Amino acid sequence: MKQLFDNVSHEMSQLTTKRYSTSFSLGISFLHKDIQKPVYAIYGFVRFADEIVDSFHDFDKEELLNDFKVQTYKAIDQGISLNPILNSFQWAVNKYKIPLDLVETFLLSMEMDLDKKAYDINKYEQYILGSAEVVGLMCLKIFVNGSEQEYLRLKPFAMKLGSAFQKINFLRDLKADFKDLGRTYFPGINLNDFSSTVKKEIEADIELDFKLGYEGIMKLPKNARFGVYMAYIYYYKLFNKIKSTSAHSILNERIRIPNNKKYRLFLTSYLKHNLNLL
Repeated sequence: MKQLFDNVSHEMSQLTTKRYSTSFSLGISFLHKDIQKPVYAIYGFVRFADEIVDSFHDFDKEELLNDFKVQTYKAIDQGISLNPILNSFQWAVNKYKIPLDLVETFLLSMEMDLDKKAYDINKYEQYILGSAEVVGLMCLKIFVNGSEQEYLRLKPFAMKLGSAFQKINFLRDLKADFKDLGRTYFPGINLNDFSSTVKKEIEADIELDFKLGYEGIMKLPKNARFGVYMAYIYYYKLFNKIKSTSAHSILNERIRIPNNKKYRLFLTSYLKHNLNLL
């Protein structure tokens, strides 16, 4: 039965999320159970594409990514793929009518990562759009259950929240991106002379994105609101830790929140929510 294969595919997407990201898997667990499966499907797809360009250094990344792209569109068109991650993803795309231009924009951002380069402002904005903002929009399609009116109303907020998350990722992963992968995402910045002044300018930009992103969270349907809020709480905690860390340390170590502190953070927020303290 195909349903058995589909179930295995969804389980693989969930497993991929849990193996690669404790924080995202915890955040998804706070979404209503009816929308957890498609969000896992999106994360699994995004994670595999990102792995191609970030990790498979001993292989032809361009060939792998091109094949992944071809197989993605084929899966969406045919409604099936023998790759469980793509089978799960195509199900979410077709069920929630996720626009193909969002998929294309995301894959274009992955292609940008194939080359080691410094980004100008246009490339920077293009990369954030593809790697983060459209991923948020894919999830938004699920949260509003296909309502175009609600999607358009919440779209600007979802994009700002995705932008904030990605810029924090850039700061968190500054060492790996710059020293290991040769990438410089922030435009017009010489990371060999990364200063506290530059860091504060980036942080001020993130604060603005966060503010609008939070406004959008409060407008989300109830079945999605708390799960997205938990992701916001985690990233804001990480952001505060980054702000309290020196520019020199940011460039020389990966800033993270230990798992035990993540669990405590999520538990505290969950209890406050249940006690109506949020």
